[in-house]
Amino acid sequence: MKGMERKKWWKESIVYQIYPRGFKDSNGDGTGDINGITEKLDYIKDLGADTIWICPLYKSPWSDYGYDIADYYTVSEVFGTNEDLYHLIAKAKDKGIKILLDLVINHTSDEHAWFQEALKDPNSKYRDYYYFKEGNNGQPPNNWRSYFGGSAWEPVPNEENMYYLHAFTEKMPDLNWENPDMRQALYDMINWWLDKGIGGFRIDAILNIKKAMVEGNVEPDGDDGLVAIDKYIINQPGVGDLLSELKQNTFAKHDIMTIAEAGVPDEELEDFIGPDGYFDMCFDFRAADMDIPDSGAWYYPTDWTVNELRDILLEVQTAVQKIGWGAVYFENHDQNRSINKYFARNKEEMSDVTKKLLATILLGFRGTPVIYEGEEIGMENIQLDSIDQYEDVATHHQYHAGIAAGLDLDKVLELTSYRSRDNSRTPMQWNRSKHAGFTEGEPWFPVNPNYQEINVENALNNPDSVYYHYKHLLALRNNEAYKEVLVYGMTIPKFTHLDNIISYERVTDDKNMLILANFQNKEVAFDYSEVTGEVVSNNYGTLLVTGDAVTMQPYQAIIVDRSTLAE
Repeated sequence: MKGMERKKWWKESIVYQIYPRGFKDSNGDGTGDINGITEKLDYIKDLGADTIWICPLYKSPWSDYGYDIADYYTVSEVFGTNEDLYHLIAKAKDKGIKILLDLVINHTSDEHAWFQEALKDPNSKYRDYYYFKEGNNGQPPNNWRSYFGGSAWEPVPNEENMYYLHAFTEKMPDLNWENPDMRQALYDMINWWLDKGIGGFRIDAILNIKKAMVEGNVEPDGDDGLVAIDKYIINQPGVGDLLSELKQNTFAKHDIMTIAEAGVPDEELEDFIGPDGYFDMCFDFRAADMDIPDSGAWYYPTDWTVNELRDILLEVQTAVQKIGWGAVYFENHDQNRSINKYFARNKEEMSDVTKKLLATILLGFRGTPVIYEGEEIGMENIQLDSIDQYEDVATHHQYHAGIAAGLDLDKVLELTSYRSRDNSRTPMQWNRSKHAGFTEGEPWFPVNPNYQEINVENALNNPDSVYYHYKHLLALRNNEAYKEVLVYGMTIPKFTHLDNIISYERVTDDKNMLILANFQNKEVAFDYSEVTGEVVSNNYGTLLVTGDAVTMQPYQAIIVDRSTLAE
């Protein structure tokens, strides 16, 4: 095994994701900004991360949290200036930290200059930068449903029977990747940013760029007479040619990290993350979205089991390691907090112990770890009193869909609030002062009331905090004694015959690390010979050993170095 894996800096990296609007406000206007990130570089470095992925910072009307970009070359005034970003890149580099930017190239804002020119002049070359199509007798060209509900086609103002395509909101028209001039314009932009010294990109919604266009209506899959657009625009035949060209014209020219938001079938992983794949790694959504039914209705969460979670996590690990590399995560800007997701049905069991359990499972995995802001201190979901307090457009869509489905008002608010993307976007909780130390002004979104207990200052002053457990686990990954096995070692599932146990080994020729998590509220005994070794991580203070038995306490999670044991 040893020496088989091609070593790369991005495989050994630890990524810390920042949602800039909610991280740290430096000027008192209530909104997080670039200079706030710069202020906290030492905090991120001390945690153990060496790469920062920042959600979109570009000029935007903010109809979908900055993913509707009006100018790829200009930082939004909400976050600062281009010079602020260049300063952050330079300061981060001085501290050995790379900056990843979000790359959103499936669509632009309707306020982007290209789209404005396309609207202004039907004969402009920019009209073909997007999808403009004539309707069918005053109806949309087909009955595609956008990701956020309603028709994916929007009437063009002041033009009869003309529509444009938007897979997301109507303010986010899709780019036409069949147009070579448009593609070249994007390549120029990407290389311009790479020349600024960034460490790479997280690439948003990239599997949507190839459309299987259909004329006229097809069989609907809902009472609204529409059909989900993803069936026609995700991972369509021919998308590989576009992705290969994208890589050759941009990424391949630089020593960078690329993480794609791309749910790729196992049989296609070679093309995406193999040695010559389009990207260095992809995110897999199966575990993160296991509480969402196939219908997509948040208001009917699935009744998943720990065994199902275990099987998904380990299936992803074993599939990816055969081919290439993956990014591992439990939280991001599109997810609710992991402690609520995986313990929402037993809220009394949400504690530092269970938060450390999740950290142990995650940071023992093979792949580049991505830690989301606040995850390292155990931040939790927020519960607001009214749907009007939520900003997320998808939350509002799910709420109204739940009402239409006949759910009780209070129940649908509870369920959509639980899954809302706003849960991860609440202001970072730095200390016990007003607004959790996030801002000296009025925060753009409510601070979670639990900030008095859950905050960075408290965590740093408590040696037994969730923060220090994360820091310890990241230090293990960077420790010379364990780096080879915890970064490059293969993942081998363990104890899969036992219910509610998530366990696996990380193995090289000369190292064997056992990760063992008791994901239930009862003790479980193991034969001493199965788990013996040096315990290098433990979310409890002790490990109960009685005779030839080791007893794992409720929600206990350990990492054991079994390397010195005889074969």
